[in-house]
Amino acid sequence: MAIDTTETTSASPTAHSSLGTRLSTRDKLVLFVLCAAQFMVALDFSVLNVALPVLGKDLGMSQSALQWAVTAFALPSGGFLLLFGRIGDLYGRRRLFLTGLALFGTASLLATFAWDPASFLTGRALQGLGAAAIVPTGMSLLTTTFPEGPARDRALGISGTLLSLGFTVGMVAGGVLTDVLSWRSTMGLLSVFALIVLPLAPGLLPESRTPDRPRLDIPGAVTVTGGLLALIYALSTAAERGFGGADVIVTLAAGVLLLAAFVYVESRAHAPLVSLPMLRRRTVAWGNLGGLVTFSMMSTVVFALTLYLQETLGLSAFETGLVFGVQGVMSAVAGVYASKVIGRFGARRTLVGSLAGQGLFVAGLVLLNAHTWSVWLATAAVSLASMCHLGAIISYGLTVTSGVPDEEQGLATGLVTSTQQVGITIGIPLLGVLATTSSDLLAGVHTVLVLDAVIVLAAAVLVAAGLGRDRSRPVEAEALGLR
Repeated sequence: MAIDTTETTSASPTAHSSLGTRLSTRDKLVLFVLCAAQFMVALDFSVLNVALPVLGKDLGMSQSALQWAVTAFALPSGGFLLLFGRIGDLYGRRRLFLTGLALFGTASLLATFAWDPASFLTGRALQGLGAAAIVPTGMSLLTTTFPEGPARDRALGISGTLLSLGFTVGMVAGGVLTDVLSWRSTMGLLSVFALIVLPLAPGLLPESRTPDRPRLDIPGAVTVTGGLLALIYALSTAAERGFGGADVIVTLAAGVLLLAAFVYVESRAHAPLVSLPMLRRRTVAWGNLGGLVTFSMMSTVVFALTLYLQETLGLSAFETGLVFGVQGVMSAVAGVYASKVIGRFGARRTLVGSLAGQGLFVAGLVLLNAHTWSVWLATAAVSLASMCHLGAIISYGLTVTSGVPDEEQGLATGLVTSTQQVGITIGIPLLGVLATTSSDLLAGVHTVLVLDAVIVLAAAVLVAAGLGRDRSRPVEAEALGLR
């Protein structure tokens, strides 16, 4: 088996022999549908960034209101993930996945043809709601379709690569589309993705749900959704105005209290939204910590470098996009080899090593200065850090979901995808504000990068200690057919 065997159960020989290490044509089509949907959501996180100034002038949005173009999507996409993941478990993952696709496509059309700020922000919020349905159900369908072992490792490797690549491609495509067409084309691109995937999905995806039908945990749903919404709102608002505002303090405190109430409710619920015994699994708890850190800290690096490249070095938006385009290519290369590395060393060792590598390469960015040659250092260091970041994405997903029964895959993947979405959302508010509020931008960027590297390296140490020594012998890649 290509993953750690401690505290897990391997897939049956029949399941492995039926799929082997080669995917059938139907398997490839299923993987295409699920990965295309995940790529579309990842694209939405970044494709609009470069277009924001043009969008604001066109729709009459003030500079301070532009952050809501991002926050309106992040609030529902992060806040409703766990709830929708559980609804998919209970009432049908395929059904909810298709509903989310239809909603996302319709909302993208609304955002494309928006006539004022209200209609645009409504479209963005509905996009986020659709994404909250697509991401956990898509991941659950992937892990229940492909049995644990080489087939699932390969599927998750492709999915993780496209997830990371989607964020980078969005930054490049956003600049090109805005310059050549208009900001509306960035939203139109997302609706085209939805229109391609939606007709293919019904005939390819099997329905998947838990065999029993327990009642939905309403108190848990209310507290976790409210807590996540409050927390994401507070951090997103703090990115613009700092942490001293009354609304930021109140919503941040409310978020913490609601999440604490959620833990209390779940400990007493008959059919909890999140299984606390699952959270007590070392692989789930420490794997998700690694995922949260790698996503939040890499999004912070991209944000800080975007400011540095344009404001300090004077690069255009298009030239900045090209730097991140190199990063995306290197991430894709890492995705090709990630399953081989995991097959040889195991998911846990790969996670720890990837976090350590990401932290070290980010630390190298501290050498950046105002000279033009720094663009080459920035390109090389962020690309290498992103390769490690991609390894962390794939290995943490495998670490968290391996050994989890099919009927609980929605819970496990809901935690994985919540970690992804929350991580992408909170990184910039937590550290990026240090760059935007500094009187010396270069000094502020250096501060952000130093703290970023320290946090990632500390997480690598904590995850290694938390997961403990892996006593299983990693299976050679040749035995898995991954070479």
